[in-house]
Amino acid sequence: MSGLLYRIGAAAATRPWRVIGMWLAALVVALGLAAGSGGKPHDDYDAPMTASQHGTDLLRASFPTLAGADARVVVHDPDGTTLDAGLLGTVQERLAALPSAMVTGPPQMSQDGDTALFTIHYRQPVADMDAEEALAEIFTAATPATDQGLQVDVGGQVSENLQKVDGQAEAIGVGLALLILLIAFGSLVAAGVPIAVALIGLGIGASAITLIAAVTNVSSIAPSLASMVGIGVGIDYALLLVTRHVEGLRSGMSVREAAGRANATAGASVVFAGLTVIISLSGLRLVGLNTYVTTAFTTAAVVIAVVLVAVTLVPALCGLADLRVLRRRAHAEMLAARSLARSGAVTASGTAAGGGPAAPQRGLTAAWARRIGNRPGPWALAALTILLVLAAPILTMRTWPQDAGSQPVDVTQRRAYDLITAEYGQGANGPLLLAVDLAQVPPESLPQLGTTVAAVPGVAAVAPPAIAPSGTVAVIEVVPTTGPSDAASSDLVAHLRADVLPPGVYVTGTTAIFADLSDLLAERLWWVVGFVVGVSILLLTIVFRSPVVALKAAAMNLLSIAAAYGVVTAVFQWGWGTDLLGLPHSVPMSSWLPVLMFTVLFGLSMDYEVFLLSRIREDWLATRDPQGSVVRGLTSTARVITSAALIMIAVFAGFALDPDVTVKMVGVGMAVAVLVDATVIRLVLVPATMALLGRANWWLPRWFDRMLPQVDIHGERFGHRPATGTGGDGDRDRDDGNGRDGGISANGGAGGRGDGNGGHGGGAVSRGGTGSGKDSGRGGAADREPQAAGGGSAPGRPTADGGGADRGGSPKAGGTNRPKHPSGTAMAGSGIPAQVSTDPADHAAKGRELQR
Repeated sequence: MSGLLYRIGAAAATRPWRVIGMWLAALVVALGLAAGSGGKPHDDYDAPMTASQHGTDLLRASFPTLAGADARVVVHDPDGTTLDAGLLGTVQERLAALPSAMVTGPPQMSQDGDTALFTIHYRQPVADMDAEEALAEIFTAATPATDQGLQVDVGGQVSENLQKVDGQAEAIGVGLALLILLIAFGSLVAAGVPIAVALIGLGIGASAITLIAAVTNVSSIAPSLASMVGIGVGIDYALLLVTRHVEGLRSGMSVREAAGRANATAGASVVFAGLTVIISLSGLRLVGLNTYVTTAFTTAAVVIAVVLVAVTLVPALCGLADLRVLRRRAHAEMLAARSLARSGAVTASGTAAGGGPAAPQRGLTAAWARRIGNRPGPWALAALTILLVLAAPILTMRTWPQDAGSQPVDVTQRRAYDLITAEYGQGANGPLLLAVDLAQVPPESLPQLGTTVAAVPGVAAVAPPAIAPSGTVAVIEVVPTTGPSDAASSDLVAHLRADVLPPGVYVTGTTAIFADLSDLLAERLWWVVGFVVGVSILLLTIVFRSPVVALKAAAMNLLSIAAAYGVVTAVFQWGWGTDLLGLPHSVPMSSWLPVLMFTVLFGLSMDYEVFLLSRIREDWLATRDPQGSVVRGLTSTARVITSAALIMIAVFAGFALDPDVTVKMVGVGMAVAVLVDATVIRLVLVPATMALLGRANWWLPRWFDRMLPQVDIHGERFGHRPATGTGGDGDRDRDDGNGRDGGISANGGAGGRGDGNGGHGGGAVSRGGTGSGKDSGRGGAADREPQAAGGGSAPGRPTADGGGADRGGSPKAGGTNRPKHPSGTAMAGSGIPAQVSTDPADHAAKGRELQR
């Protein structure tokens, strides 16, 4: 995969306008198709495996209007004056004339007469309706009331299914991300590349969601979730690629080579990170609800679009920008060096081909990592304590699908909800429907059934039974004393089913459906957790060749997600942050949230693990220093991961301002999880646990290694390895069974020995010394690329001034390698051309970087 990504990156940097034009054309086509043929999202709450669904199916067959969408129109006189009967009659006639609508009798009047409640039933379910159009028609029909200064608001499924997306959250997130990128890169060009990638990827992915919504039901939260994830991962993935590209330029590579190698290393990590997000989202299929299935593949569509754009458009934009992606000072130095080189004042000798200096070990992150590594036990215990404290509120967590009672007070469905509560009681917002199968329950027993139910504690009123024209089904409306989201209402549903109702009577209605959905989602959450964690551990084991690292990464992800659950519970259910978020009162966690947050967060958290562990493993393969590799890996990724985390937090925090409560919860929860990942996990738990485990981090039995497929997502052949250093015994870089060795001794030591079991063997070189390669497989990357005389040697490359080289057999001691022509070289058989820069490297600038 790394070889393919290298060729894609190099080609895109060489012909940037072709790639840019291709993606702009794709964006225009996608937007045009979405505008002409796209649909709108609608929620589908059908749950075939629940008890309430059986009752709903009975009503759909015998009472089509009761099984369709409903709207509850409230007419209220703010002055408390009794409403005029003639006016109400006019409003009723106009409402009854609406397309596909039926008004169920005269309005229900409040006790003081200043409020009237009309109930409208539609012949089709809400998922098949244009909620915005239906709501506009209702307000038009109620014009005679509003013209007289009366308050008219609409509740029920029609208004509650209306999802408005104003783009405010996206705009806030993108603006903050641009500011962070400017600080991180110090270049407007470099900062603009990730923003462009995220917006183009999101535009194409969002268009795909609109097209999908035209042929199937897409959850109303799916576009917001997809935008949230798409912007976050799009900027993060592009940020990682641009950072690696800039590192290549600073080490003396040409623009084309830097783009290719960035794609081969960071790009491979991006592809794998995107794959983990998609796999996590696929776990939503186990829930068995259509709304989750559509949310999964619509969000996955955006992630796929973003990944494809990142690995093709980033190299193209970087190739077009040339050296303008560097900070102003570095840009000036590189331009000066290029000018001198073209005039012949500087030669192209002395640079390690594609090699870079060892990752820096200075800085606050390195000092912090060493401090953690010196006393890992207490630090690990402290971090674990913090995470458990943050997660503690989940012990009291209660879930409930969000209804109108949890919406902001300035929307019509919330105003209608409050009016109904004040005038008719809390239970009137969520009446229960008893669907009676008259084949099992005799029709003459219906009055007694109503009397029995009315005597149950928690029941405020029971309506007379209504029998369908077919005579096979009856329906009885039951009004609870408590509101839909109250736990007592769910308890009432369970009590009626278990202790009161005879066989053949099914409790349904919005409240019963939501109660069943909450129970179903709580049960299926563990199915999703098991699937996602199991598959992720397997993939990480294959990629990092270490079951210990895979298990540790999964455990840390679970801890960060548990902490996010706890914070959301405290903020919303305990009411600690309701005022700050613009909510009038505390609300339970949305039933949709635990599963959604888990799948998305597990994938996103794994992104940071992949980025960090890739660098640590890259250093480990070069040095076999377990603690030093952690320090250098943390230091080399500190800026990029911190910037990526800040961007993610900014994007998710922007969505916390969304008017929809469920979107608010997702934004807060995901922002908290990323914050925990970037601080407690990365800065404390990772160095502490890896220091405690030492070499055991990379333990892998030989028999297990032979069973696992070889997958290189780290771009190990192209990653930076130490180019300078003192000679020593090359045996310290001996491969431990993975079949290849990239070790190097730069100044006169013996080359590393490849003791792998039939993989890419040998390949170590030494300047002025003797290379030694012993392996049952083919030779490694040594003497596969030329190296200019006078410089330090890079891993797997021969020097031109007296270094031995290994092709998997016996080397020539003290020999001199004859450089090949650049066009005929390749790296380790991958098809990657050797780095022969068309722009001579600025070695003085590189020396200054090493001195820093």
